[in-house]
Amino acid sequence: MLGRDVVAACEARGHQVVALTHADLDITRGAAVDDALARYRPDVVVNCAAWTDVDGAEREEAAAMRVNDTGAGLVAAAAAAVGARILHVSSDYVFDGSARRPYVESDLPAPISAYGRSKAAGETAVEVANPRHLIVRSSWLFGLGGANFVETMLRLSREQSEVVVVSDQVGCPTYTRHLAAGLAELAESEATGIYHLAASGSCSWYEFAQEIFDQAGIECRVMAATTEMLGRPAPRPAYSVLASERPDAIELPHWREGLASYLAERARAGAGAPA
Repeated sequence: MLGRDVVAACEARGHQVVALTHADLDITRGAAVDDALARYRPDVVVNCAAWTDVDGAEREEAAAMRVNDTGAGLVAAAAAAVGARILHVSSDYVFDGSARRPYVESDLPAPISAYGRSKAAGETAVEVANPRHLIVRSSWLFGLGGANFVETMLRLSREQSEVVVVSDQVGCPTYTRHLAAGLAELAESEATGIYHLAASGSCSWYEFAQEIFDQAGIECRVMAATTEMLGRPAPRPAYSVLASERPDAIELPHWREGLASYLAERARAGAGAPA
């Protein structure tokens, strides 16, 4: 989902892009990663590969770690071997959600789920493996080409007249096309370290669902529930809003604007009219 948009964003800025799918390259196979980067010798490697199934990671933490930790380190090390910068995408779920103000880059990770632990471990692996690293944390991604909350809500609205959505988790829903544009800009920079890049504004999943139906012109009742009521396998941070304290911070459009752009894009792509 994100990789597709990163390729388009980088090509739009005039860069030559080599896009490797999972079928092309399994990042958990060190020799294959080394061979691929030695063959193409890129200037910058953008790692969009990840285990993103939060509940699945709770059941299969070792598998999530192989991708999000070990794999991330292998990509970063192989990039270092050919003199390339590594731009690694991480997550707001590295935080425990206990804050009452947006998390900034200097806040210490304290993950509460297996997925969060795997992403936090991956950040450390990248830092250690490649001194020319840029770790970009983002939040609640949605876009074409992958499963996401917007598509889930639109599908459910076709099957039932009401949905139940958690109202006690707050974050920054981020449109992957907007995030990809920011990543492409960062790929051209010499920035290093940790960087927060997420949509402007914040909301709960409940508020996000309401806005989805409002913008799509769909009549579907949204019922609020607590995280405890829904009983998901993996714990989620109650508050994972991201902000940046960096002087070179990139401000992405508001999440409502991202949603409007996404609904328009999916309609153009033939995913069906939002209604």
